[in-house]
Amino acid sequence: MSNFIDYVKIYFRSGKGGNGVVSWRREKYVPKGGPDGGDGGKGGDIVLEGNQQLWTLLDLKYRKYIKAEAGMNGSSGKRTGRSGKDEVLEVPLGTVVKNAETGEMLGEITRHGQRLVLLQGGHGGKGNWHFRSATQQAPEFATAGGEARELTAVLELKVLADVGLVGFPNAGKSTLLSVLSEAKPKIADYPFTTLVPNLGIVRYRDHRSFVMADIPGIIEGAHLGKGLGSQFLRHIERNSVLLFMVPVDADDIKKEYDILLEELQRYNPELMHKDRLLALTKSDLIDEELEREIRESLPGLQPVFISSVAQKGLQELKDKLWQLLQQYQPNTSY
Repeated sequence: MSNFIDYVKIYFRSGKGGNGVVSWRREKYVPKGGPDGGDGGKGGDIVLEGNQQLWTLLDLKYRKYIKAEAGMNGSSGKRTGRSGKDEVLEVPLGTVVKNAETGEMLGEITRHGQRLVLLQGGHGGKGNWHFRSATQQAPEFATAGGEARELTAVLELKVLADVGLVGFPNAGKSTLLSVLSEAKPKIADYPFTTLVPNLGIVRYRDHRSFVMADIPGIIEGAHLGKGLGSQFLRHIERNSVLLFMVPVDADDIKKEYDILLEELQRYNPELMHKDRLLALTKSDLIDEELEREIRESLPGLQPVFISSVAQKGLQELKDKLWQLLQQYQPNTSY
């Protein structure tokens, strides 16, 4: 079973606030002391916190019900009850939170250490000591703590990467990632070898680098959930630049490219605004004359001809990707 989990649905409940209490000061020589009932403690919050060391929601997969601790009631002697402990859940960067019932987006975690209070705990009730005044020296009432808040939420992980690899199964995405980075994705000559997104850090000139994500292969109809479908299309939403990969020996290069574009457009039209580059893989199989003919048959696309096996065109590919990344985010560096 894969350890990569990018979707969980959880019922959350914050902590109820502790009640304030009615109490009177009673000491040996003070038979009619004043009010001394303390306040209740605040209920615990439900908090999400970004952790850049995490790459999956696996730790939350089996936690279907998560609740924070309730606040304690106040006590005599003006003592405030202990606040309930917050329930702090560490999640990977790229985690999006939605209301499971309405689909409303509640927030997203994109930075290490970023905190999102998903549900606040109930406030602590006030003890009768809190209500004393010159005209009301013996209040015989206190207030209850605030109620807990409840929410069923969906947490989705959208991989954060600079460059996302887009292509049909066996387009050579995993091989390219393994050659350009230290990532070791599973590679074999059959469809859907990649069943989870793989990330790799690509070293560039002058000690700079960028993150590349190998997204599982798309097939025609993926936006409808066919194949691995929209299960992985969501990861492409967070990539700054999209690298389309089509084998140079494909029956119809332009048709494959257009199908990939259409799948992304149907899934989310906003993806069409991202910078993209076309790489034609396995180009060690053709000579310069055929390469020129293919280039002329793809006006306006300006493809990069690469071969991961023969190490052809890889530096040109990295240069072009870096240029696009600088347009998108001038200080991209890790």
